[in-house]
Amino acid sequence: MRGGEKVLEQIAGLFPAAPIYTLIADREKLSAELRGHRICESPLRHLPGAARHYKKMLPLFPVAFRGLRVGGSPGLLISSDASVAKGLSYEAGVPHFCYCHSPPRYLWAMQETYLQHTAGLGAAQRAVFKSISPYLRRFDYEAAQRVTCFIANSQFVRERIRECYGREAEVIHPPVDLEAFECGGKPGDFHLIVSELTPYKRVDIAVDAFNSLGRKLVVIGAGSELAGLQARAKSNITFLGRQPFPVLKQHYEACRAFIFPGIEDFGITPLEAQAAGRPVIAYREGGVLETVIDGRTGIFFDQQTPEALAEAVDRFEKEAGQFSAEACRENAARFAPGNFRRQLKRLLEERLPGVFADYQWPDGAV
Repeated sequence: MRGGEKVLEQIAGLFPAAPIYTLIADREKLSAELRGHRICESPLRHLPGAARHYKKMLPLFPVAFRGLRVGGSPGLLISSDASVAKGLSYEAGVPHFCYCHSPPRYLWAMQETYLQHTAGLGAAQRAVFKSISPYLRRFDYEAAQRVTCFIANSQFVRERIRECYGREAEVIHPPVDLEAFECGGKPGDFHLIVSELTPYKRVDIAVDAFNSLGRKLVVIGAGSELAGLQARAKSNITFLGRQPFPVLKQHYEACRAFIFPGIEDFGITPLEAQAAGRPVIAYREGGVLETVIDGRTGIFFDQQTPEALAEAVDRFEKEAGQFSAEACRENAARFAPGNFRRQLKRLLEERLPGVFADYQWPDGAV
């Protein structure tokens, strides 16, 4: 139940009778809301270890999605996509709204980093994948041309959709669960990172910066970089690995500030920190520019270097009094689930008046 699943949960809440089509579903990890829908999986689910090793099956995704055909003539198809789900098979003329978290990075940007450090492929497997990636890009591009309306999760992704697919997109930011966090407690003596520990997240910058500062840093998350980061970190930096939500909540609410050194298409963790009343120190690029207010709910640094981050942390400590928990929480409230559902409802009704003229929206959903 990460960011993409939480977006799907909000969409599914608007259409309680709708089936969900997906390559592979690990039902034990899904919310009760999602488990309440009929879930249709692709034949990939029959492969041994599919739920754990699906990233290694990237070359099979187009074939699997083509085989996962939506039956009948539904009034609307909505895809939630950061891969090639938009290539699902469906009848011509069915309206298809694609909520795009990002054009797939392993096809359109950062391919080498993704395949080497995130997908878990060996050298021979990476070579095979790269040899067929032109076919996969063509599949993704052609699927994008069939989409009726793109919805981007940020202005940053809207530009990437334009660059990759030549398509325009509406922007509806993902939701953050405000009610999951409490705001107003006294900040502790540590800064916080919550992240997958992979190269493009640039947690190495934060480790080097806090090594030089000597200030306490807590890192929650795991990934291919964990061992290397632990080896280079001094005793003031603590790695907790993956943690359940109650531990995340406790650290969000108790940190001095949240550190965000990477570039994300949107980035839900800075908003979760603000929902807990904590300001953000972030690199000035990507979706975070749409979720953090400079000088009010956080500060930015302009070079992706340890020195620039260290300077920003020192500046934050000098100016910490100007950042209120209430301002952070108020900013995060703009991204509440109810706002997400209302914006999506409004867009669908405007674009498809015939489909939604008589549709009964669920009570309390909007």
